[in-house]
Amino acid sequence: MAEGKEDPAVFSSTALPSDPRLLATVTNAYLGTRVYRDIFHVNGVYNGAVGDTHRADIPSPVNVRMVTAPDTENLAEIFTLNTRTGTFSHVLQLTDYTATQQIYAHRSLVHLMAFSITIRRLVHTTRPITVQLQTPFVPKSQDLDLNRGPDFQGAHYIYGKTLVPEVEGGPRPMVHMLWTPVPQALTLRGEERERSWEFLTAVAESEEEAKRSYSDGLAFVAAGALHSSHAHAWAALWRDSCVDLDGPLPLRQAIYGCLYYLLSAVPPRGNPGFLFHGISPGGLSNGTRGEDYWGHVFWDQDTWMFPNILLFYPEAARAILEYRIRTLEGALRNAQEQGYKGAKFPWESAATGREVCPEEIYGAQEIHVTGDVLMAFEQYYRTTQDQKLFREEGGWRLVDAVARYWCSRMVWSEEEQCYHIKDVMPPDEYHYRVDNSAYTNAVAQRSLIFAADLARDVFISVPEEWVDCAKKIKVPFDAEKKYHPEYDGYSPGEPVKQADVVLLGFPLMHPMSSEVRRNDLEMYEPVTELSGPAMTWSMFAVGWLELKEVQRAQSQLRKCFSNITEPFKIWVENSDGSGAVNFLTGMGGFLQAVIFGYTGFRITRSSLCFHPAFPDDIKELSITGISYVGNKLKFTITKEKMRIEVTECPLDPPASPLEAVLEESGQRFPLHEGQSISFPAVAGWIQRLPAE
Repeated sequence: MAEGKEDPAVFSSTALPSDPRLLATVTNAYLGTRVYRDIFHVNGVYNGAVGDTHRADIPSPVNVRMVTAPDTENLAEIFTLNTRTGTFSHVLQLTDYTATQQIYAHRSLVHLMAFSITIRRLVHTTRPITVQLQTPFVPKSQDLDLNRGPDFQGAHYIYGKTLVPEVEGGPRPMVHMLWTPVPQALTLRGEERERSWEFLTAVAESEEEAKRSYSDGLAFVAAGALHSSHAHAWAALWRDSCVDLDGPLPLRQAIYGCLYYLLSAVPPRGNPGFLFHGISPGGLSNGTRGEDYWGHVFWDQDTWMFPNILLFYPEAARAILEYRIRTLEGALRNAQEQGYKGAKFPWESAATGREVCPEEIYGAQEIHVTGDVLMAFEQYYRTTQDQKLFREEGGWRLVDAVARYWCSRMVWSEEEQCYHIKDVMPPDEYHYRVDNSAYTNAVAQRSLIFAADLARDVFISVPEEWVDCAKKIKVPFDAEKKYHPEYDGYSPGEPVKQADVVLLGFPLMHPMSSEVRRNDLEMYEPVTELSGPAMTWSMFAVGWLELKEVQRAQSQLRKCFSNITEPFKIWVENSDGSGAVNFLTGMGGFLQAVIFGYTGFRITRSSLCFHPAFPDDIKELSITGISYVGNKLKFTITKEKMRIEVTECPLDPPASPLEAVLEESGQRFPLHEGQSISFPAVAGWIQRLPAE
């Protein structure tokens, strides 16, 4: 789908950004770093107590850079992030040779980071060629008590525990690291035309795993297959999860960049060999003390990133939910300490599920996160029909605990004859200690409706209180102006920090007319902070696409581009460059505008709806790898036509046979593996084929 010849998935530059925060990241969900950074982070390894807990800094042996003398003549230098292969490269090109460094976090051998350097002679000489290396590595950490162990298969070895547990008496994770020693320079001898050197770093929470991973890496190096196996794993990832379009190059580049950074954050298919600890706003590459929210997990994961991951990789989405299940005990304690029943998920979560936000007000009041967590569980259940997670693996216990929390958090208003939720901070953090946040109350209502639905599906009796609270909770609505006030007492025109009420339409799909949906968008668009968090405008775009106001949607989506930095398409949280970097939250919102906005995809109780709409400068949209009840689907959409193909329909376990149904005509199209169907680009849905 090329507009011109430039590959939208490859980002190159002759210079690095002046702000090191904007360097490309290489991560694989277990290990992550920014290139040329002196530290890296490990999934789930935090140091510090409660509000001080942060990702533990581990010294990085891959922080190596090729350098030349300042007066080097005829030097051409290029830095490239190839998102297709998950590889960052640096090329020095001189008259008589090229030197290429490749840096990557191995996609399938997740305990490995590696870099290689290749020197290739360009002219027929026998002069030795030497490339100097900048190697500032020092095996020390402010967060771990590191000790030196004996060398292993030519690698140096250190190990140690984090210094301070998250909660008193809690675990202090162990880190074991082996790495290939790096010399100050590499030399291509006179008789050699080309040579490559490989440098490995293996990291694990046990000595045995670290050594096994290092040995595996050496075996791949000996077979000449270390980087190719990594690139192959990325190729498989892209085959199963790709969004592309025939349209403007900057939009295509933005999509590839967002997908690369988000897919880098999810565990590989199959048994990844580690417990996944969720996704923080800046990913594994960030999160040291005082940076990118210290690597904590927020609603950003469940609301902004999760829906994209779910549609492509239900297995990775399940790993996110399993993280929430494992931290349920902490959430139960949070609710108990605040005097409520059930489970209150923390505004900021790390390893235990206890509240680790450094500022008490957010943990106490921004309680919508509990509903956001449950909405992710609901979307997963509707899309996969995976009852095992709920029946056997702790999912139901979590759903039940969240429902009980919301019921205990509500108070009955005799005056209004409905339930209120008081003293909260809505997503719009400019306001706090408000009553009846529209978003908070609507997501609480949705939690209770889902809990009751799931209970019926798994043959558990539904507490009457859940039904009553869901039916009678107040969601503020101004009948005269026909819009949703953000909370009780909100005055039209008051500034808003970020997307809030507009989220009622999507992703909450709170029942409302098109007129009310439009009024909400028009009421809040002009008063929302222009330089606020990056995900905001994506949700306005989705709203306008829902109403088929395509140009208005595009004007909102274009605002996102001020959050994308060059040359490696790293997002910043705020358009002035402040806040978190590698801001996966903003990327997740942007991808939802494409994946859910342009297509009209909506996950409902029994179907995956579609109703496409996109602007004139997009001729065709192709989305490969959409997962629905076990099937893999490819959608190809133009303004006139939609084509759907079932690319996978597994037999073990058997996927549900599907059909497409058009809303207006009622036409039905059975979907069979390896076949495609086409019909006009109108509203409809995918559903399981009814049993005969």
